[in-house]
Amino acid sequence: MTDLVPDTAPAASAPAVVFTPVERIVRLGDLGIARENLRHGEPPDDDIPTLAATMKAAGQLQPVTVRPGRGRKEQPFMALDGRRRRLALALLLEAGDIDEDYPVRAYVETDPARQAAAVLLTNTAVPVHVADVIAAIGRMLKSRLTVQVIARALGYAEIEIKRLAALSGLPSAAIVALKSGRMTLKQAKLLARLPDKAEQEELAEAALDGHGFQDWRIIERLDDARVTVRDRRCALVDPRAYGAAGGRTEADLFGELVPVLLDPDILTEVWTRRARGIAAVFEAEGIAVHVTAGPEPELPDDLEALGYVYGGALPAEEMARYRAQREVYNARVEAARLALTNIDQPDLADLAIVDMIHARIASDQTGCGGRVVTTMVMWPSPEAGVEVRCYTPQEPEIEEDETVGHDTTDRPPAPPAYVPPEVEAPEPDTEGVNHALHGVRTDVATRGLIRALADDPAAALTALIARLFNLVVRRNHVARSDSALAILATGFDPAGGRVIEALDGDVRRRLDDRRVDWQASGETVIAWVHGLPHGEKMGLLAELTAISLDLREERTTLIRHHARTEAAELAALCHADITLHWTPDAPFLQPHSKGLLMGMLQTMGADDERTKSLKKVELVDWVAEQAASRTWAPASLSWTAAVVDDDLDEGDAQGGDDARRPNLDDEDDPGSGAFVVTPEGKAALESAEAA
Repeated sequence: MTDLVPDTAPAASAPAVVFTPVERIVRLGDLGIARENLRHGEPPDDDIPTLAATMKAAGQLQPVTVRPGRGRKEQPFMALDGRRRRLALALLLEAGDIDEDYPVRAYVETDPARQAAAVLLTNTAVPVHVADVIAAIGRMLKSRLTVQVIARALGYAEIEIKRLAALSGLPSAAIVALKSGRMTLKQAKLLARLPDKAEQEELAEAALDGHGFQDWRIIERLDDARVTVRDRRCALVDPRAYGAAGGRTEADLFGELVPVLLDPDILTEVWTRRARGIAAVFEAEGIAVHVTAGPEPELPDDLEALGYVYGGALPAEEMARYRAQREVYNARVEAARLALTNIDQPDLADLAIVDMIHARIASDQTGCGGRVVTTMVMWPSPEAGVEVRCYTPQEPEIEEDETVGHDTTDRPPAPPAYVPPEVEAPEPDTEGVNHALHGVRTDVATRGLIRALADDPAAALTALIARLFNLVVRRNHVARSDSALAILATGFDPAGGRVIEALDGDVRRRLDDRRVDWQASGETVIAWVHGLPHGEKMGLLAELTAISLDLREERTTLIRHHARTEAAELAALCHADITLHWTPDAPFLQPHSKGLLMGMLQTMGADDERTKSLKKVELVDWVAEQAASRTWAPASLSWTAAVVDDDLDEGDAQGGDDARRPNLDDEDDPGSGAFVVTPEGKAALESAEAA
């Protein structure tokens, strides 16, 4: 019971409780074991026969602690402490050495507080597991004992009993998993924070069955659903100002997570009000300021954003001035950050922020050759309270005129921007496809590439190094929509998606097994990874890199072309073929229309007149069965570009989507130009047979 530690020691002036128990004699036949007992229902341990022999020879040396029975289902007296002695007497009764009238010495406790103390404080024969304590607290609460009564009886702070009470509400599978060592106490606390009881049961059953505990699922769910004191807006809005505006804060029951802000709208309102006060200084100077705590506002098209200037973009003298201004700006950012820590003087912090923004304007104007900043956008920043982006009007294109006497020899022409090459990627087939179906297709295709990349460490290493090169060397800080890999330690788990066991589910199981191995090693993560054999290390790298793939497209109007080109290269490197592990199943096929399903049958050469009379559910099952028997998947799940057969004439090869898509309106058309996924994983264009 090391987890039960009082928050505060008893006051020295409080007198000790003196209580003289009254011993009574009860019949053995009237004595049962209370369900509050920490080991109620457990089988007798191996030492019970020895204890029975001792009691037969020497009698009962220690009285048992009992409470009066409740209702008809209990004996007149129920043992709170003394389960092993009661079991030993039962052995003697079974052997005929004693009868049910055998006198048993007992202390009868009628006070609820002393009953609770008897359960936990006198039970020292066998070490008590924290799971037993949690279960006992739950039984006490069901017996209508309050948290205050239990805390007072045990001498612990009420917060400790509240924490155990929260854990007692977990599913029984979680308590069993905790006691068997398949779930840690920290994981049990994490599980108790989930509001969904069904999800609690699912995760607890998985842990109990030996599939590991998916901490990441709960952490991501909590992070997505909560606004904490680490929010960017809180740098400018201190807890006192938030509370004064009516904002509520909820502390973590277990004291392990940061407090949660229950009124994010109030937080935004307070931040916006203070930020607008800062913005008024610059509006008085003639700069248009847009203050936002959410999406960036739409600005006129004739504005140009200013930002960091890299080496070589300016002449040496101008670059030196720009860097000096940048140093001033960095110093004022630090000054603003320090000023914000003093919540008693918000005016001084606002002045420091104003100085910081002035330094930013001066820096940006120096970096753009002295052009005037006319517009700013201001949004929350976790460091200095606000972050700004400066805009200046675009310079009009002026035709060169040799007669104009401007000397342009001092400013060398800027080198042309380097445009890296891109490989060819297939264009998505979006005709007749709604947004939901397009999302399902790209979701499943992403999971297929995850599995392929996880099985090819060399390709995964290439992908990881390329991503790091883009971030560190090219300084190409692209967002999700511009890259296939999101190396920000975020696994692919979109809302509304599903884990496909044969694809990304297999990768997740591998990672769960590795987590179990790491926990069993007792080492730090760095030490454990460093000690892995090279092959194991490369395999882990492949799995971690693969699970970060994100190629899902939510709408047909939001095609991520650059990400698709990267996916095409990766698919070629690891010879991705989704049919090696999976073929279309019912959940994937269900969003497709009957026309698209019939087109799939036609493409795989399994069209049948009888399918026209099938209902949608029956047709889905039929397509899934035919795809499995042929090891077939639609070309929309392949990230490699189509290969056109040499037999097709040039007109067919240039037919685009019309040449590839089956003609569902013409019943005599056998499906010319349909995609077929070969065992090598490439989509080949099958020429039509003569009608």
